[in-house]
Amino acid sequence: MKKTYRVKRERDFNDIFTKGDSVANRKFVVYQLETNQKHYRVGLSVSKRLGNAVTRNAIKRKLRHALMELGPSLSAMDFVVIARKGVEELDYQEIKKNLLHVLKLAKLYQEGEPLEKER
Repeated sequence: MKKTYRVKRERDFNDIFTKGDSVANRKFVVYQLETNQKHYRVGLSVSKRLGNAVTRNAIKRKLRHALMELGPSLSAMDFVVIARKGVEELDYQEIKKNLLHVLKLAKLYQEGEPLEKER
């Protein structure tokens, strides 16, 4: 995933958490904030409670891969995906299914045409 598609700065994370809205399902929480960008930006958060560094990095790799596949249909907003307990036991297809569900609840994903803003 390219750097322009990532939320990296602490200030950006804090803005999303304080000013944004949240939606959750059993496996993920998504905080979202409207921006003026032409594409989405995503931050990932996987707690130490989910496992050691190897486990957490494997979860983040699966999340990034799923987001790259879903990317063309994601709306141009900043959002943070937080993994909940139980994600470490899921395989890639189950992670993608649960992620897609929570993104639809948050109205970040629309099937069909890409939602990226035109400039």
